[in-house]
Amino acid sequence: MLRGAIAIFRRDFKKFTSNPFMLIMTLAMPIMYLLIFGNAIGGTITGIPIGAVQEQPYVHETALYSAGIDQLERFHTQPDKPALFHVRVFTGEPMAKKALADGEIMAYVVFPSDIEPARTIRLYMDSSEYTVPALVQSGITGAIAATGAKNPIEAVNVYGVIDYLQFFGVGVIVMAIFMTTMFGGGLALIRDREMGIIEGYFVTPVKRSSIILGTIGSGTVKAFFAGFIIFLIDIFIAGVIIRSPDDFLLVLLVLFMTSIGVTSLVVSLASRFSSQQEYSSVIAFFSLLLFMTSGAFYPVLGMPSWLRWITVINPEFYAVQALRSIILRGQGISVIWFDLLALAIFSAGAIALGIMTYRRTLE
Repeated sequence: MLRGAIAIFRRDFKKFTSNPFMLIMTLAMPIMYLLIFGNAIGGTITGIPIGAVQEQPYVHETALYSAGIDQLERFHTQPDKPALFHVRVFTGEPMAKKALADGEIMAYVVFPSDIEPARTIRLYMDSSEYTVPALVQSGITGAIAATGAKNPIEAVNVYGVIDYLQFFGVGVIVMAIFMTTMFGGGLALIRDREMGIIEGYFVTPVKRSSIILGTIGSGTVKAFFAGFIIFLIDIFIAGVIIRSPDDFLLVLLVLFMTSIGVTSLVVSLASRFSSQQEYSSVIAFFSLLLFMTSGAFYPVLGMPSWLRWITVINPEFYAVQALRSIILRGQGISVIWFDLLALAIFSAGAIALGIMTYRRTLE
């Protein structure tokens, strides 16, 4: 019995060590988890875009207004970190309100037109970002206190109180799309190759382009339904609210564009591998990289600058941002158009890449 166990051990260990790719990925994955996961969550949030405005009648700048802006621009939560706020000055409250509604700023503070200590300083915050509203309120309270003013501060959560389950639930929709495509698209493709089904396509009258588009289309439908089911679960469990039929249709559009882009990307990756083991290790890396930098767990403002650059090319970031704008803020196409454009460009590029790599595999 012992000789048989040793023989099996030698065979399995030799098989593992004979694959340099698996050796590299085995060592690289823990390092990637340390660098990406460790930096993507719990970092110091800085550079929060906020607005400052003095209420009407705006005859001249009050001492409180000038001192308040100065303190806000210089306010730091930690001495060795950048300033907490990036302050944008508005000449009228309607302009600041519109900037908040359009997602250009995350809060704005309205200073009174006189310096009476009883006059209230009003603070309006985008409450859809986890931890940010509390950080904004404490930072502005500290900055105002540094001016020596005794004015009370009235804080308003523009989108109501949003808990972490609602914040994170939107990100889980995108994760469901990727996970479904990973298992239902990529692994299925590799299993078909291992079983000889791919080679069987050559004896059929079906065109190669039809095979490629059919594979991508099937994966897209599966991913879309997975995202849609999680979206419905979010409504009933997390308590998110869809405010209008237009918002509902916009959510479906974002889900579809995300599904087709991610499916095409996964197909292009899977077509390069003949082993499920190698594919699983690579796709696990992509899952970690894309999801952790999407802002699903933690605001992107809390990530280091080198990690924020990854969000620029991360389709999941734009998907999460668009879904949060629709579901949590009730914003429309005028706000999420850039996210939709980014998803469309990614989807088109991923489809082209998927077709080229899959066609090369078939040929």
